[in-house]
Order: sequence, then structure tokens, then C-alpha cells
Amino acid sequence: MTRIIAGVAGGRRLATPPGDSTRPTSERVREALFARLEHLDALQDARVLDLYAGSGALGLEAASRGACAVVLVEKDRRAAAVVQRNVRELGLPDVQVRTESVEKVVAGATGEPFDLVLIDPPYDIDDANLATVLQRLATGWLNQDAVLVVERSSRSPEPVWPADVELIGPRRYGETTVWFAEFVPEGDAA
Repeated sequence: MTRIIAGVAGGRRLATPPGDSTRPTSERVREALFARLEHLDALQDARVLDLYAGSGALGLEAASRGACAVVLVEKDRRAAAVVQRNVRELGLPDVQVRTESVEKVVAGATGEPFDLVLIDPPYDIDDANLATVLQRLATGWLNQDAVLVVERSSRSPEPVWPADVELIGPRRYGETTVWFAEFVPEGDAA
């Protein structure tokens, strides 16, 4: 069972897509990830982009904990339909679902930049593909000091960060490593 851990929707259940098309983040990892984000003061009133959303658990957790706007991106139509259902049933405001590939979304127009980006791609995603997504995010998608979170298999190498992204540090939880980084455009480093 997947559920929202805390915030206004805390304890509410989330539907998950059928089959093995997605890999939901475990409750233990989500709890630790969001504790770290709260420590970094990265949630309250944040604009959040959840890439490879799956069931939407990460982005919806952010919305429950005080994010002001959340965009969930999921290309699998069955999974995106489940995300839409979760959004409706939770009744959280300012949550949008985009049924498109992450690559297509980040290759397009940026719109208003984000404060937090949650990236939980399938473990089999190519490292070069992930590096391209990260690079595109650094070209207009992020506010100053935006936090990026990348969840990967502990057997995967560290993501290749764009020049304007500084590693905060990884956290390992069994088979999962969560990488935290911050967008600090050139010339803005302390």
C-alpha cells in the first residue's frame, strides 16, 4: 500500500499503476527524502516538478506538505490515468498532470521556473539520457537555489550534474540512493 505520509493529506492511500510499469518509492525512502527536504527548507510554497511521476507519490507528498504548485510528468498513459485519479481523490489544489515523455517536456518551453525537481526515473534509464535531462533543466527550468533530487539504484553511478548544479550529498537506503543537489548559476556561488 502506498500512502501520503504527512501534511494535509497525510495517511490517505494512493492508487498505483497496474503491473510493473512503475517502481514506487518505498515509504521509508520517501519519509527520509522529505525529512531532508524539510531540513533544506525546500517544500513550503515551492513550485515542484515531479519527473517520471509513476503513481505521483513524490509530487503529491510535496503538495500535501505545503508546495504551492506541482507538475507531475508521466508518459505511460495507464500510469498517468492513475495519477489523475490520485489528484482528484486527494483534492490537493494546483496539481497538474502532463502525459508526455520527460525528454519532450524539458526540451520545450520552460514557463515559470521551479524550486524543487524530483527525478525518479526507471532504474534502467541510460545515464546519458539522465544527464541530458539534468542539463536541460539547468537552462531556464530552475529558480536560483532550486533543489534537485535524483533517486537511483545504489548500483548506478552518481548523476552527471550540469556546471551550475552543486552536489549537496547522497543518502543511501538499501538498494536506493537519493542524490540531493542545488542549482547555483555561475556567478551566484557564495
